[in-house]
Amino acid sequence: MPAPSLRGRFVWHELMTTDPDAAARFYPAVTGWKVQTWEHNPAYRLWTMGGAPMAGLMALPDHSRRMGTPPAWLSYVGVPDVDATVRQATSLGARTYAGPQDIPVGRFAVLADPQGATFGLYKPSQQPVRGNDAAIGDFSWHELATTDYKAAWAFYRALFGWEPRESIDMGPDGTYWEFGLAGRDETIGGMYNKPPALPAARWLAYVKVPSADTAARTAQRSGGRVVSGPMDVPGGGRIAQCVDPQGAVIAVHAVAVAVKPAARPAGKRKAPRAKAKKAAKKAAPNRKAKRAKRAR
Repeated sequence: MPAPSLRGRFVWHELMTTDPDAAARFYPAVTGWKVQTWEHNPAYRLWTMGGAPMAGLMALPDHSRRMGTPPAWLSYVGVPDVDATVRQATSLGARTYAGPQDIPVGRFAVLADPQGATFGLYKPSQQPVRGNDAAIGDFSWHELATTDYKAAWAFYRALFGWEPRESIDMGPDGTYWEFGLAGRDETIGGMYNKPPALPAARWLAYVKVPSADTAARTAQRSGGRVVSGPMDVPGGGRIAQCVDPQGAVIAVHAVAVAVKPAARPAGKRKAPRAKAKKAAKKAAPNRKAKRAKRAR
């Protein structure tokens, strides 16, 4: 089987926080990850699942703290040429926060899109080994809350070649656009206009877990807050959006497990099936939209 294409795929995630030690205790409890020191830099730690690296953990840099930057997750999109993509992004209206630079495992840059949402570019020195299907502990969905989804869509489509999937009419709340990788039957995220309560445009990443309810309860017991959900979502599944003790936002996503109905005793009539809840009022990693915006 050929390796998955790098361009446009979310290939790395990184938490920059004011208390890495506290984060190293919080996230394994919620997601099941383990944490280990990175061999190339003892100040940088790796989240792992089954021995495979999932994401990175580092202290929020001093200059970022002085600027008032809050703890946050940063999602990196794979590209074949970081420098060329930075030039293209700036020509499309992006700002460069960290110019192209090498690290022991590849080359990266950090940008803000024209509406202000921060994202990273990354070209790993080795092709990522994970395929299309998210396993437990993987990041399974990425969602952009922005100030102008049409302009944002034009920017990212030009930059990464993303293709439109389903658009969902949310009534007074506008439209939710799902997108996928070019040439592949794979939906990887969505975008929508943020609500007024959300102060700035941002990306939100979802981690796949066995149970969104369990993850949400654990987040609360561990000092975090649940700001949306847990809730069922169209297409099957359940999500919750949480804030960790230092203020970074993370979401969890669990796939619904089909339950085989119990056999009915002979001679008894089948009870009427309850009406399904309206999907239009749900939001999710597969058919996203609607109330996922209420986070924060």
